[in-house]
Amino acid sequence: MPFDSDPSREFQTVPLARLAPDGGWQTELAHSRCQHLLIWITRGQGRIFLNGEQRGFGLHSVVFIPAGTLWSAEFSRQCLGQVLMMSGPLLPPFPEQPVHKRFTSLQEQTRLAGHFEAISREQAAREPYWHHAVQARCELAAIALQRQPGTAAQPPGQPAARRLCRAYCQRLAGLQGGQATMAAHAEALKVTPTHLTRVCKAAAGKTAAALLTERQLHAARTLLITSDLPVRDIAARLGFGSAAYFTRFISQHTGKPPSKLRETARSRSQ
Repeated sequence: MPFDSDPSREFQTVPLARLAPDGGWQTELAHSRCQHLLIWITRGQGRIFLNGEQRGFGLHSVVFIPAGTLWSAEFSRQCLGQVLMMSGPLLPPFPEQPVHKRFTSLQEQTRLAGHFEAISREQAAREPYWHHAVQARCELAAIALQRQPGTAAQPPGQPAARRLCRAYCQRLAGLQGGQATMAAHAEALKVTPTHLTRVCKAAAGKTAAALLTERQLHAARTLLITSDLPVRDIAARLGFGSAAYFTRFISQHTGKPPSKLRETARSRSQ
């Protein structure tokens, strides 16, 4: 039977910098995206927070982030790489959970780089069956990721604590993340706010409240620059009690009121 790619899936390769076209906050604040991301680091290093755990990464690191995963990353100024963005249903054999690996073999590095280059060429040329070719290359990249040995085992610790931190991050990644306080999340997870804070700080290097703040701030800034919604509507959507409280929140964390952030972003894009 002839091969038929899934038309509901879309694929695109872009330079690493395209993850944050409007500023470093777009990757540095904890958030989730509706696309699956395969990040290939070709130069530099940094740190990534991924579904409740934080670790460093360097040259030839590959990070797969399924849609709906809470994450953030700090890329050094010298950091370069490529990103494969995939929308629609998860394409097998990509894993359902986040993965961070380092490609140590020159042969594997060259092969993965070849997949990225081939996808870019197919996108640019758009010859007959280009979408089929792109999907096939994505599957080969996924196979390369699955075959690559994992990084060092997780550091010793309490599995229950790691599970709790992941569960909290999964709540923040979902729609309810911006509509509940940290204490409400702790209650839903059947722990005290103090315990949740201690666990998140140990596993992620950030307190539970800080993660919630980052998630709200990222969602707020994204809506301000990508939508025409009035500030009061954005405030209501993200669970703020009033537009005035939302304005104070934005001003406190960015140094600018919401209207100024929106104006600056739109003037930059013109």
